[in-house]
Amino acid sequence: MPGPGSAQRWTAAAGRWGCRLLALLLLVPGPGGASEITFELPDNAKQCFYEDITQGTKCTLEFQVITGGHYDVDCRLEDPDGNVLYKEMKKQYDSFTFTASKNGTYKFCFSNEFSTFTHKTVYFDFQVGEDPPLFPSENRVSALTQMESACVSIHEALKSVIDYQTHFRLREAQGRSRAEDLNTRVAYWSVGEALILLVVSIGQVFLLKSFFSDKRTTTTRVGS
Repeated sequence: MPGPGSAQRWTAAAGRWGCRLLALLLLVPGPGGASEITFELPDNAKQCFYEDITQGTKCTLEFQVITGGHYDVDCRLEDPDGNVLYKEMKKQYDSFTFTASKNGTYKFCFSNEFSTFTHKTVYFDFQVGEDPPLFPSENRVSALTQMESACVSIHEALKSVIDYQTHFRLREAQGRSRAEDLNTRVAYWSVGEALILLVVSIGQVFLLKSFFSDKRTTTTRVGS
């Protein structure tokens, strides 16, 4: 028959495994009001997105150009009546927070119409509303337990980790794009230098050959 010590050890082990299981469940993304999209924006093109928002909802639009040209794009945000809430020209990245003043469909567009040759890769994150609490407060007669408080802290920490990971992935993608572009330019420059060197070498060979070539003169006798 197990003693009190065994029961305490089993209780502690169950608590640790329960917290670990809940932490793993927190890693699984649940239903929320955030939309993260990375898309290609061709040259002379414009791409718009639409979102239905209720009045009083706090929203945040964050975007960044990952690849293409000077890494800039035009952005415009409008309310259901067509009023401009946000407008920026040739921005590499930015963030804008607003509270919806009315119900309806809000529109935000990204434009690359000023670019003639280069297409862009754009990332944006549009957050609508706040995340629901991990442990709803309604129908609760007691405060959060120590395990629930620890899980809430883990949940907030994981959200920060996800934001940092997204930020560094975007930086990594942008850096890789710059490195590939620089490598292409260096390759073209090397090929051009090789061609110029070949042409100069051939020209020098023919020039030196002309210095040592025999110039034969023809003598004509004129009879009396």
